[in-house]
Amino acid sequence: MGNPAMQQKTIDIRELKEPLSSHVEEVRRRATVMITDQGQPVAQIKPVEVSAPTKNQRLGVLKWSGRKLSPDIQTFPVQGDKTVAEMLIEDRD
Repeated sequence: MGNPAMQQKTIDIRELKEPLSSHVEEVRRRATVMITDQGQPVAQIKPVEVSAPTKNQRLGVLKWSGRKLSPDIQTFPVQGDKTVAEMLIEDRD
């Protein structure tokens, strides 16, 4: 997925060895660095695309001992027409 505002810089592999940290800093600022060897492109350093967390990452891991909850523990109603068990089974498929 390309970003139209992203800049691209081309450098030879010999230039990459010396100030690597400065090239990484450019990438942090959303630039792409094309690395060439004798004028031929061989690699590209580009910013990492950070994706939104998955449903499992948002929910985390739940464990239940099977015991009834204490009345002083706050509970939350399930939204929608499915039970929690139905949602868990659906998520496993």
